[in-house]
Amino acid sequence: MKKIALTLTVVLASITSIFAQLPDPGFTVDENTAIVITDPQNDFLSPDGVTWGVVGESVTANNTVDNIEALFKVAKEKGITVFVSPHYYFKHDHSWEIEGALEVLMHKIGMFDRTDALSTEGFEGSGADWLDKYKKYIDGDNVIVTSPHKVYGPESNDLALQLRKHGFSKVVLAGMSANLCTESHMRDLVESGFDVSVVKDATAAAILPGMNGYEAALVNFRMIASHVFTTEEAVTELKKYTKK
Repeated sequence: MKKIALTLTVVLASITSIFAQLPDPGFTVDENTAIVITDPQNDFLSPDGVTWGVVGESVTANNTVDNIEALFKVAKEKGITVFVSPHYYFKHDHSWEIEGALEVLMHKIGMFDRTDALSTEGFEGSGADWLDKYKKYIDGDNVIVTSPHKVYGPESNDLALQLRKHGFSKVVLAGMSANLCTESHMRDLVESGFDVSVVKDATAAAILPGMNGYEAALVNFRMIASHVFTTEEAVTELKKYTKK
């Protein structure tokens, strides 16, 4: 038993050492850089949202709401383009025959529901609407709202197309929620050839018994992204940029 314990200790120490030595490619903001914000919506970020009971602790601990606003604010000041990738569900989405665990739950609780793809009836102030404090930024000329993604990643919307069409190859990524839409956007954008950094405290995730989505995401952010910023670090880097 002692030999097994000793072996396990050595293995864990080796893994820790390797992770500590993991390269950090770094990320510099330039004219090819855009900010991408996933799901800055009431159902995730408002105490009245349908997920607040499980994400509220993480959102509060990370100061996520204010940190996302800090990114919107510096982007407006510096003229940096922001792409918002929202999550909407319409009536036809509720008749899906193939769904994962959280898809079933999201549809059951009416998360991100809208009455119709061509109507904004009932949208104002709903769970699918933007958090109020972000609206003045999202209405700005430097913000582009993509078509909605449907599960977690941007494979089903036009985010990558819009980024390429506007000449961007680098992304500063933030938004909700860390181990789902944010991580899935990171993975797909990296696979599509974009240089991606993540702002780790401008996101948050559900915390359930035995499952902390935020902690799970942090590991993958570090292993996959070019660089992981804090909001303070990201804002400092973004402020260095001077539009040509």
